[in-house]
Amino acid sequence: MSYLALYRKYRSQTFGDLVGQEQVVRTLQNGIVQGKVAHAFLFTGPRGTGKTSTARLLAKTLNCESGPNAEPCNECPTCRAITEGSCLDVIEMDAASQSGVDEVREKIVNVTEYRPAFCRYKIFIIDEVHDLSSKAFDALLKTIEEPPPHIVFILATTEYNKVPPTIRARCQRYEFHRASLANLIQRLEFVSQSEGVQAEGAALGAIARLADGGYRDALTLLEQAMIVGEGKITLQQVYDQLGLVGEEAVDEILFAVKENDPAKLMALFDEVYRLGRDPSAILDSLMYRLSDLTRAAYGVDLGANSDSALEAGLHATATRLGRDTLLRLRGALAEAHKQLRDVTLPRIWLEAEFLRIAGGDTRPAPIETVVARPEPERKAAATPAPAPNPAPPPAAPKPTATGDPALDAAQSLWSKAVAELGAKSNSAAMKLRKTRVIAAERRRMRVEFDLEVELLWITESPKRQALVREKVAEIAGETWEIDYCIAPKSNGTSQAETVTVELPAEGSQLAEIAREVFDGL
Repeated sequence: MSYLALYRKYRSQTFGDLVGQEQVVRTLQNGIVQGKVAHAFLFTGPRGTGKTSTARLLAKTLNCESGPNAEPCNECPTCRAITEGSCLDVIEMDAASQSGVDEVREKIVNVTEYRPAFCRYKIFIIDEVHDLSSKAFDALLKTIEEPPPHIVFILATTEYNKVPPTIRARCQRYEFHRASLANLIQRLEFVSQSEGVQAEGAALGAIARLADGGYRDALTLLEQAMIVGEGKITLQQVYDQLGLVGEEAVDEILFAVKENDPAKLMALFDEVYRLGRDPSAILDSLMYRLSDLTRAAYGVDLGANSDSALEAGLHATATRLGRDTLLRLRGALAEAHKQLRDVTLPRIWLEAEFLRIAGGDTRPAPIETVVARPEPERKAAATPAPAPNPAPPPAAPKPTATGDPALDAAQSLWSKAVAELGAKSNSAAMKLRKTRVIAAERRRMRVEFDLEVELLWITESPKRQALVREKVAEIAGETWEIDYCIAPKSNGTSQAETVTVELPAEGSQLAEIAREVFDGL
């Protein structure tokens, strides 16, 4: 027999094996025992939480030759055929690859009129049902609403909001939850013991945390660790396998930030980089560690296996850092994590960010800012040179009275928004300094630009548009829609003919401009 992945080998074969979904198991079993079986079920929840496994369990329970009972026997030919995936009356369909209306009509609609070949029910399991097209949902709607008595539908999805309300209303919904840390560790211990592999408790705890509540993800990570460990799984092997930073190195970085020790901080970063860790992995490791330390600092149950040494170490580290430092660092690193993907040189930027955070500044630095290398230490006797006064940003456009109250109010609102945006970003001040509101009606304004390059600066960036809308809404106390346009042509010269930096003059146009310039001198 070919090799089976752990998540397939240890798939739940009875409702008793389904860990962490007690509310789903209890409701399904009560309905089966009482003979109140719905014709359509909708299983929703995160990936790897047992939706497809439960669908197959329900199919076995309904079609078991000794049932229907609360548990399948797993011994009769029907149960074995469903387990092996060879049962003709249990039809599984992956909507991610078969999302069209033709597939739905061919595999479902046209088949429902036929009775089961061997089983009690003909059961359709549609995985990732939210990927079906709108036409496919329309073709499925009538069949799900009034199916023949021998048909049962089981739909599974990770995105409940994408399933049309007309489909949701015709199904019994069952919500699958993420697994708790304790449940994941318990399952990992059972699988590792069954496979004859020794595993450190801390290593299994790290795998469980990284699985983020998914059983399938946890077993996949355990399988990789088993291959690397060759019979024994250690915490360091898990960190090396996943490209994360060890807890000791993470704690040293946190202490260096708290003590504002730039030299030690940069040395630690160099050491981590030599191990092949990238900036994203460093931030992930720090945020995971800060989460555990925060729980330890506030006495929250860690949910891990009862390792007194591990808990004592967490409490000691959390006490040394202090609650205020933990909360400050969590907020600062969360902002850094959001900005990291937009940075061109992430390694240099992250080093500068940590130097800034260590200095006590937790405000996120603008992405447009050029990251400079840290200045060398000066001699104590040297007199520091006075810092040059920064150039003030360009002034915001001043509103002018037009006689139209709505337009004047919109222009005043726009001027205040540009002034506040310009105070935070020189780039925004430069691009918006000559803009003006030319029309306003019912919380909607039209803003005009003189240059096309300045117009493109905002129209090609949804993120900048969102920031501008948020600032206007913050000042006005209500949401405004903003349209952007280019100034119309003037004196018979179109925007395309205007001599600007972004559209240089060439040929005869350049010669004509030169004659006008030099004749005027």
